Amino acid sequence: MKRSPVLVLAALTLCAHPAAHAQPGARPRLAVRPAADFEVTGAGDHAAWQQADWVPLHRREADGHPYDTRFKTVYSSTGLYFLIEGTDRTLTASMNEDFMDLWNEDVFEVFLWTDERYPAYFEYEISPLNHELPILIPNFGGQFLGWRPWHYERDRLTRKATAALGGPKQPRAAIEGWRAEVFIPYALLRPLQNVPPKPGTTWRANVYRMDYDGGKRTRWEWAHVEEGFHEYERFGELVFADR
Repeated sequence: MKRSPVLVLAALTLCAHPAAHAQPGARPRLAVRPAADFEVTGAGDHAAWQQADWVPLHRREADGHPYDTRFKTVYSSTGLYFLIEGTDRTLTASMNEDFMDLWNEDVFEVFLWTDERYPAYFEYEISPLNHELPILIPNFGGQFLGWRPWHYERDRLTRKATAALGGPKQPRAAIEGWRAEVFIPYALLRPLQNVPPKPGTTWRANVYRMDYDGGKRTRWEWAHVEEGFHEYERFGELVFADR
């Protein structure tokens, strides 16, 4: 019997490795294993992902949409890979360009704070329609504004692909979920410090989701934040492993 992507995702979320779980309010810590570089397709079926555990995100609103969300991450000598997926009912996304205000529609987000000595971090957003927002954030006492990358080409470009599950990848389509697979090159993270990571390096990070089905906003988080996604002092920890 063929299983629905919704049932598969829900079951696998419950079976995620216990070490990957953290209670909201605690700082989660995740070991990131190394992998050789591979092609990003949106399928999330490359062998490299088999060595990474699924990590669940926590829903911030108790009365929000009852969807599950989870992610994986591995790193190579050239960059960091993320695989994020979640159950859903409607593809609530219509923006048709990169560098738009993607957070106002369905979106997955990754924040990378590579060096705790400096209040600057990288924010990456990706929509179900495969549009992205990669920006550098200087944050001084809650005063922040994103800066777009210059010469965003060649080895500085991300590689990204998304897939709708159980329906077409079209605005307002009925779906059962969606997935994003993303490669963030270290070359894009310059001039942030502590890049590239080595075995034993720790970066602070967070992963989020926003969903707007039915005009109602629901948010998910990996590390718990109080008021907003830019509370970088509350981010979790990515610890880069040697194997």
